[in-house]
Amino acid sequence: MAKTKLVLIPGLLCDAALWRAQIDDLSDVADLWVADHTRSATMAGVARDVLGDAPFESFALAGLSMGGYISLEIMRQAPGRVQKLALLDTAARGESPEQSERRNAFIELAERGKFLGVTETLMPLLVHPSRLAERPLTDAIKLMAKNVGKDAFVRQQRAIMSRAEGRPLLATIKCPTLVLCGRQDQLTPLDRHEEMAAGIQGARLEVLEECGHMSTMEKPGQVNQALRRWLAA
Repeated sequence: MAKTKLVLIPGLLCDAALWRAQIDDLSDVADLWVADHTRSATMAGVARDVLGDAPFESFALAGLSMGGYISLEIMRQAPGRVQKLALLDTAARGESPEQSERRNAFIELAERGKFLGVTETLMPLLVHPSRLAERPLTDAIKLMAKNVGKDAFVRQQRAIMSRAEGRPLLATIKCPTLVLCGRQDQLTPLDRHEEMAAGIQGARLEVLEECGHMSTMEKPGQVNQALRRWLAA
């Protein structure tokens, strides 16, 4: 049986390591490619980068957090190229003034030479409280941030702030869609995912227990099972 072409988009301050467990586990059913989402400072520009770089003409698309924002922008720009959509730990809503204020504060912190402190500050919001003492997990998250670097982080934050309101787009999405999140996701709470699943015709909502925002790393086995079901749909 032919493998599904699968494009994976990481989140803010994340790289391919965010999807390592999925790349390792799903290679029997999918040809996987991880997008570079670090070059542009607008959401429209990031989506164009991914579409231009993608080695497949049509593909299944999965994005986590910022990757979900990019995925929705891709659905706006090139819906015909996307066969299936998976939105993980993300939201369709546009940027609020409070969110932009926090992002600008983090940009200022990074530009004052405190970039590595950003991930440290965010960590309690990224993973379930029970996982904060797990060094292999938290060190892996910090290493991704270090690898992405300050300049790309600033571009990413500006791109996120530029994103369009996505809720009107939801009703136009017709491909098989998975919406997944950790029940204890503090950055993009469960109600945001219920909203997306209700707005996309036929979408499947999966909620992982005892899991925060970094679902692919916190609960890789359960995420892999959910993605297998979605790819087989």
